[in-house]
Amino acid sequence: MSNQTTMTEFLLLGFSDVPELQILCFVVFLVLYLISLLGNLLIITAIALDRHLHTPMYFFLMNLSILDLGSISATIPKSMANSLMTTRSISYAGCVAQVFLVVFFTSADFAILTIMAYDRYTAICQPLHYETVMNRRACVQMAASALISVLLYSAVHTGNTFAISFCGGNMVDQFFCEVPQLLKLACSDSEISEVGFLIFSVCLASSCFIFIIVSYVQIFTTVLRIPPEQGRHKAFSTCLPHLIVVSLFICTGSFTYLKPTSSSTSGLDLVVAVLYSVLPPMMNPIIYGMRSKELKGALSKLIVWRLFSKN
Repeated sequence: MSNQTTMTEFLLLGFSDVPELQILCFVVFLVLYLISLLGNLLIITAIALDRHLHTPMYFFLMNLSILDLGSISATIPKSMANSLMTTRSISYAGCVAQVFLVVFFTSADFAILTIMAYDRYTAICQPLHYETVMNRRACVQMAASALISVLLYSAVHTGNTFAISFCGGNMVDQFFCEVPQLLKLACSDSEISEVGFLIFSVCLASSCFIFIIVSYVQIFTTVLRIPPEQGRHKAFSTCLPHLIVVSLFICTGSFTYLKPTSSSTSGLDLVVAVLYSVLPPMMNPIIYGMRSKELKGALSKLIVWRLFSKN
């Protein structure tokens, strides 16, 4: 298996080849997966059913929850299945699909978080123009444009990744097909194009990050001018969850893609992969649910309605 034309499958080394530890990994991942599914489905349902939450901020939050469901579903189920069946294999086509889905959902998450920063900037710094700028049609267009752009980007990124020749075997030292780990298997002469594309991706992500930082500098500058009795606390409470989610997403993801490929141990790579692929989809509903009074109220009404409807 010297190149991609004869490659039929990859082996995901995962966390351990000890059967008992594989069962433990299955149980841990199952719990994390169910928590993420339940949290995000509750967010989506509450926003969809409560008319008071039909605002731009919650529209984008619902999109974020949908993407989080896709993001965690692209990696965890396959890893759980491998642990349960004590196997490591993933087909070549399955690896291609996994790379595409991971890149798509991760990039779409970041795009939606960037739009949410713009939404908060407009709401706080330009409140008189907010309803005009962030009307329903504009919100749908922004979300659709972001998703279409990310779809094209993911297709090019995935195609570029698997256009390389693999000379380092087929063992991926990760629990899913991760681009940095696949690059370790690439021939040195074919890796250059993908590294160049990763540099372009970093520049693209950095521009979004700078936009978010500039937006929040202006937001906090504006908020600090607001007298405490005129809603400073409410302004902070709507911004802090988003800022926490962005920080969590960027810190874990940038460590994986910016570090040299040989600078860390496989154990550290596995831990960081869990942090950026599993933790954000699981924590986002908790962070937003704990910080948003409107969302907590909608979730409470939804839970109470479900309990009474069963009785």
